Amino acid sequence: MRLTGACATLTSHVMFLCTMDRRFLFHFFWTEALQHPLSDWICLKDESEDPYREHAFNLQESDRLGSERAIRDTRHYRCASMTFDPDLPPTSIIITFHNEARSTLLRTIKSVLMRSPPHLIQEIILVDDFSSNPEDCRLLSQIPKVRCLRNERREGLIRSRVRGASAASASILTFLDSHCEVNTDWLQPMIQRVKEDHTRVVSPIIDVISLDNFAYLAASADLRGGFDWSLHFKWEQIPIEQKMARNDPTQPIRTPVIAGGIFVMDKGWFNHLGQYDTHMDIWGGENFELSFRVWMCGGSLEILPCSRVGHVFRKRHPYDFPEGNALTYIKNTRRAAEVWMDEYKQYYYAARPSAQGKAFGSIADRLALRRKLNCNSFRWYLENVYPELKIPEQEVAYSLLKQGGLCLESHGTDSLGLAECKITPNIPASQQS
Repeated sequence: MRLTGACATLTSHVMFLCTMDRRFLFHFFWTEALQHPLSDWICLKDESEDPYREHAFNLQESDRLGSERAIRDTRHYRCASMTFDPDLPPTSIIITFHNEARSTLLRTIKSVLMRSPPHLIQEIILVDDFSSNPEDCRLLSQIPKVRCLRNERREGLIRSRVRGASAASASILTFLDSHCEVNTDWLQPMIQRVKEDHTRVVSPIIDVISLDNFAYLAASADLRGGFDWSLHFKWEQIPIEQKMARNDPTQPIRTPVIAGGIFVMDKGWFNHLGQYDTHMDIWGGENFELSFRVWMCGGSLEILPCSRVGHVFRKRHPYDFPEGNALTYIKNTRRAAEVWMDEYKQYYYAARPSAQGKAFGSIADRLALRRKLNCNSFRWYLENVYPELKIPEQEVAYSLLKQGGLCLESHGTDSLGLAECKITPNIPASQQS
């Protein structure tokens, strides 16, 4: 194979590929005979170029690692003694990507193939969401068990995942982000839980891969997914009652929401629940919509401590949103709030006033889906799944009591007084009476 750049082998310096022929690059990453990392190849490249610019992580360090490396088993020691059914069903792995760095994408794929029982991987379906170079998809399809589908236009993660799921031939779906590294025995615990109950949607503990030096760092096993009223996802401590009831560190953790990037789900259940809301754009908010729907329509969400997957968490999005990151997130979360949060959506608008008046499209089909599935109310969700999410009006220190044209004001002190009523920022007018 031919190099198109001025490259030479050099094991004592660390630089990364610049104008190397793409076919050689994939061959270099994948060929088992070449075990040395990318640092063994040097190209003439402007060292002043920011390695974070293109992908929002240190591309130079990622390329230096190559496509395969050893990582520490971050599970609790008791996980090693777990046993699983010998007849676990295989899964289709679905990975969507848009202009992903080749080194992170290939490490994701190779970690799946190297750290998963071969009989459990039916296929790896890649969905290329209209990346700049169409040749990538063809080259990736040469990897064993890999199929690559290329979108003819930019669709975003949500619609790309639906396409991948529709093409999947296995009865179990596993969704992965394109910059992950799976850990030891990551897959068996999740498939086991879904096999036992097809309405479960399960996620691993998501370890951290440093965006700077790509160190693999263990995440806490005492966290679950949560959110605030603006529909901002956050990791939070397991409630003390739930923690005290868990006498075995390998037991699943009930979670109100999942982060959304990595999870396993029965394909029939995925289709029954309505897949994703495909009127959401690009990325963001789909994890809330899916989480609400799973819980409220008869399923459950779990995080499994004995399944670990590392993920590169970035501080910014390296790709463009057609309407901008903020507007896209508002549109998507507003759709989730309007369909699933019932009267509690007022607290979403109070926490995110910029969402008022923003277009979010028709939700008629999603409301019809909710009626068809005979789902529970959001009040049920708050009472049975996430009672820790406090209602703002129960906590607000500034209260208003209206009497005629005057309001009784309290500022959290012992003094009360009447004053002309005024609209309070971030509290809907319907609450101020």
